[in-house]
Amino acid sequence: MKKTIISLCAALALVACGQKEQVTLTASGLNPADFVSEYNGAPTALYTLTNEAGMEVCITNFGGRIVSIMVPDRDGKMQDVVLGFDKISDYFPENNASDFGAAIGRYANRINQGRFTLDGTEYQLPQNNFQHCLHGGPTGWQYQVYECVEADATHVKLLRVSPDGDNNFPGEVKAYVTYTLTPDNKIDIAYEATTSAPTIINMTNHSYFNLSGDPNNPITDDLLCLNSTSFTPVDNTYMTTGEILPTENTPFDFRTLAVIGDRINADDEQIRNGNGYDHNWVLDTQGDITKLAGLLYSPASGITLKLYTDEPGVQIYTGNFLDGTVTGKKGIVYKQRSAICLETQHYPDSPNKPQWPSVVLRPGETYHSHCIYAFSVKD
Repeated sequence: MKKTIISLCAALALVACGQKEQVTLTASGLNPADFVSEYNGAPTALYTLTNEAGMEVCITNFGGRIVSIMVPDRDGKMQDVVLGFDKISDYFPENNASDFGAAIGRYANRINQGRFTLDGTEYQLPQNNFQHCLHGGPTGWQYQVYECVEADATHVKLLRVSPDGDNNFPGEVKAYVTYTLTPDNKIDIAYEATTSAPTIINMTNHSYFNLSGDPNNPITDDLLCLNSTSFTPVDNTYMTTGEILPTENTPFDFRTLAVIGDRINADDEQIRNGNGYDHNWVLDTQGDITKLAGLLYSPASGITLKLYTDEPGVQIYTGNFLDGTVTGKKGIVYKQRSAICLETQHYPDSPNKPQWPSVVLRPGETYHSHCIYAFSVKD
């Protein structure tokens, strides 16, 4: 049965390419054949989701990544609103060590000095970012091949089996991420995981959004609103201090729609520490996924992204480290602040902050996390 499922996934992902004229591109201009490869002996492919409204989402099982999202702008023209690459080899870390679109695990964001203690045992993780462990380490799940276990025209379910000791994390973890494209232009992302031994887990999606459809346009012109009255400040190594501070009267106050660029270069210690916005906002939604967590709007295209999640926080990252050295889809060079990430999550370094919501997963329990990116148009 497993072989049958894998064969079905492969059949849905691949396009016959015996004759050049028979190649069928996705609406975003991708050639699925350019995503057929292997990494560490595991096969990669491209999966295309569509709905009757004309929206299209392309996903690769390498890193569980969203490669493209095609949505209509105010004029009805389809726009690709995420950064990424045209072929699978560009996602391989030896070519581009990027997080574009990835399903991050085991632990999204940073763990202080790569160390945490669980049930009296201290674990030392790789230190790959300012001596901290970032996004699960240098060989985190964004650089691993997920197995496709289900796929059809509107959803794909991917599995990552992370062995005990993977980047020094304890326990064998079986993690699923399911992407579903709904009829009303929502990308529903559901995560679940189990473990063979006590461990920590914190998954997220790391899509880089540019709602104008043109990464040459900076996201500093976009408007952002967050259902949040507080955030977790960081030091100059991007590590949370353990405090939770109010956003009122600070550049972090997005309780009402505000232009991102208006305060992104403010004379503020936290702005300097983050090189812009690279912080976790504490959501006031109390884990209720029916409540709006955030809203992003592009005046250039009229495209709106509404964010819903059952997570307690969201990391807003404004592409501060994009520097023009990476060339993405359609040959576009990705410059600083050409995208923004909305990463739903538990707070950074929660394993070392017992006062914050726990990220511990134990045998017999199932980890769940849920995120919805809902697209619409404002005239």
